[in-house]
Amino acid sequence: MRDQVLWRKEGRIAALLADCLGIDTERALDIFYNSHTYALLTNPDSGLQLQSDKYILNNLLHELEAL
Repeated sequence: MRDQVLWRKEGRIAALLADCLGIDTERALDIFYNSHTYALLTNPDSGLQLQSDKYILNNLLHELEAL
């Protein structure tokens, strides 16, 4: 059950990223899955799974700005 919840959260974040950057969802998923933010999200010890989708999106956007 927990995997399904996380999977849906990942999809929502990718959709938010696509809207924010004006790109297609497939490209947004690629960016997200190759990010440090995603690595943190998949690690239950990081606590990021408990944060809102927008909070995680903002983390990801800050990460992308730093590149």
